[in-house]
Amino acid sequence: MESGKIFNIQNESEFQSLALETFRYQSQHVPTYKSFISHLKLDPDKITDYRKIPFLPVELFKSHEIIAVDKKAEIVFESSSTTGIKPSRHFVAHKSLYEKSFLSGFEIFYGDPAKLCIVALLPSYLERSGSSLIYMAEKLISLSSHPESGFYLNEYEKLITILRKLKNIGQPTLLLGVSFALLELAEKFEEDLEGIIIMETGGMKGRRKEMVREDLHALLKRKLNLNQVHSEYGMTELLSQAYSNVGGLFHTPPWMRILIRDTYDPLQMLETGKTGNINVIDLANTYSCSFIATSDLGRKKESEGFEVLGRVDNSDIRGCNLMIE
Repeated sequence: MESGKIFNIQNESEFQSLALETFRYQSQHVPTYKSFISHLKLDPDKITDYRKIPFLPVELFKSHEIIAVDKKAEIVFESSSTTGIKPSRHFVAHKSLYEKSFLSGFEIFYGDPAKLCIVALLPSYLERSGSSLIYMAEKLISLSSHPESGFYLNEYEKLITILRKLKNIGQPTLLLGVSFALLELAEKFEEDLEGIIIMETGGMKGRRKEMVREDLHALLKRKLNLNQVHSEYGMTELLSQAYSNVGGLFHTPPWMRILIRDTYDPLQMLETGKTGNINVIDLANTYSCSFIATSDLGRKKESEGFEVLGRVDNSDIRGCNLMIE
């Protein structure tokens, strides 16, 4: 299975072809997924549309080592978790594939990271090991040519001083932050950061009471004088990210798709505008599983974007970008 082809997808037909090729490879070479397909009594060769591919429950990343039999993991990413909840682990065969995916996706939505000052406010992630988000942020920061790029762990006053300076000189800047830390920054300093890209990339991580995303964004916009707050939708079990940079809707790179399934009938996909659980196709997951059934609730829109609306009751609280709504 050659993974590089996915980054050259130009249209729906090419996505269809590579999704089916990936599915047939994984249904034979990834033991956990092969077993899952077998239990469903499905013949992979009879599936001719990616919308009919079965999606592996994301919870299996907690209990199984999901990787192709002919591969060994170069790196293992681990999700954040609350006490008593087993974290997910993603066994990644090639770090270079993850880097290619997140860099290509970032450039689609935000351009060359070398032209940005990239600052990260991610205390909950820095305080543990194995975070795929920290890996991504470190790489983006290393590619940034600006001397102020870097991580700021609870250094709110220093960070706001730097952001003020960057705004005043017109330096394009991205602040990537976990939600509770961005909220603390906004509460401590009601600063005019118009022109700075503020991207939230996670919930409160048990540090504060969860907020509806719209309420959090409204507060940040009001206190920091922002027209828009951006978001990233990603998780440990994926190697690609979707971004929301206008109107609150997330959009995916060409090698990624979102489908919405019926909450009560997981093999039934819903039409645009209907609310259900989010299924993600991430073709960058070439050597683990590209077809993931998440616990997140969402809804697709006519614009091809999608909304993230919350999480199914009683599902584990995972360390992904999601706030209750």
